[in-house]
Amino acid sequence: MYIYELELKVRDYECDIQGVVNNSVYQNYLEHTRHEFLEANNISFAELHKRGIDAMVSSIEIAYKTPLRPCDLFVSKLYVQKEGVRYVFHQAIYRKADNKLAITAKVNAVVVINGKLGTSLPEFDKLIDIR
Repeated sequence: MYIYELELKVRDYECDIQGVVNNSVYQNYLEHTRHEFLEANNISFAELHKRGIDAMVSSIEIAYKTPLRPCDLFVSKLYVQKEGVRYVFHQAIYRKADNKLAITAKVNAVVVINGKLGTSLPEFDKLIDIR
């Protein structure tokens, strides 16, 4: 189901007073995974921007399942679908030690081309459902 995986490690400063990863930090993990995925597929945000193309997150839904703690290794996974003008990144993070699900997320992104909402981008279209 997932087409890309990235292993990361929780850093102490990402945790709150309760000793778990702060909820907002998960969005950083998700974004880093998407950027690494695009880079692995030879898609550069900088190059797209030079061409007047900007990919932007339009909304995010996150379900928190099991907290991550300092020094936990985890695997961030994703796959992409197209829904109308949106590219939907389905993402999940699993704690590596026991493969326990930490979060699931649905990240909706749109493409703006020369200041106008685009309906499609060939570079992104090739990433859809490549399973």
